[in-house]
Amino acid sequence: MNQLRIFFNSVIPQFPLENHPNQIRVFIAAAETGSFSAAGRKLRRAQSLMSQTVGTLEAQLGVQLFDRSKKYPQLTDAGQAMLIEAKTVIDRMDRFKARARSMAEGLEPELSAVIDVMYPMVALTKAVGFVRQNYPDTPLLLYVEALGAVVQAVLDGHARIGVIGSLPNIPENIHSEPLFEVPMATVVAPHHQLARIRGVVPKASLIEHVQLVLTDRSTRSEGHMIGVFSPLIWRLADLGAKLEFLKAGFGWGHMPLPMIKDHLSRKDLVRIRIEGVSIHASLPMHAVYRKDAPPGPAGRAFIQQLKDGGT
Repeated sequence: MNQLRIFFNSVIPQFPLENHPNQIRVFIAAAETGSFSAAGRKLRRAQSLMSQTVGTLEAQLGVQLFDRSKKYPQLTDAGQAMLIEAKTVIDRMDRFKARARSMAEGLEPELSAVIDVMYPMVALTKAVGFVRQNYPDTPLLLYVEALGAVVQAVLDGHARIGVIGSLPNIPENIHSEPLFEVPMATVVAPHHQLARIRGVVPKASLIEHVQLVLTDRSTRSEGHMIGVFSPLIWRLADLGAKLEFLKAGFGWGHMPLPMIKDHLSRKDLVRIRIEGVSIHASLPMHAVYRKDAPPGPAGRAFIQQLKDGGT
């Protein structure tokens, strides 16, 4: 069999199977039905044409696909191996044609999205799973960013759809649709000094401790200091790093509640109440896209699933 594989590797590049789809379909039909006459009935062609087509394919490949010494043609070892290759080629061509038809009907060639780090990952996974099931031929390109980097990716055309939450200002050329609100919590490590304060934490006490603040790589969030109460700031561009720093007791900060529920139950983190800040604080999430580049069917379905993620 090793010699057989080496021989095929030398033949196939000289005879691209993709250039002969009709011959390949006849070959597959003859192999699956067990005879040229049955293949002719399946493809609605004359038996003589089936036999001639396979013979031509064998001559072009330089490989005998069928043993015709018996009543019904039998696949040779070479034919068995080439049948696998032939089916792969036809499947690839069928997917190619299906995708072309979908794009001609308005389906986007790729679903590209940039998601705010505050959006719950469980809800995002559910939305992606829905698109994967219903639009299997539409590849996904997904970014996770924070603050202004989400909008910037949409403006630059790197992503067609964005999900924003931590930056409320939306440019004029961006369309916005409300999704749902993510509950937020202010937390510290149980061994942090702020965790020892019973009841509401005065704002005067916050200025003595480092606040861990999310930042981003764009300039669009410059000047926006939402929810910042301390002059002692550590800026982190990764929400996962912020979570670990909070657990280590390096500071205090605001976090999306869905992300830290387990940590609260395990007492890795504890909630604190800040003077003048509602304990029921939440972050409104929005789906955004450029007005001159609205999403196609897959993108619309994705946005609808994102809206349902809050339920």
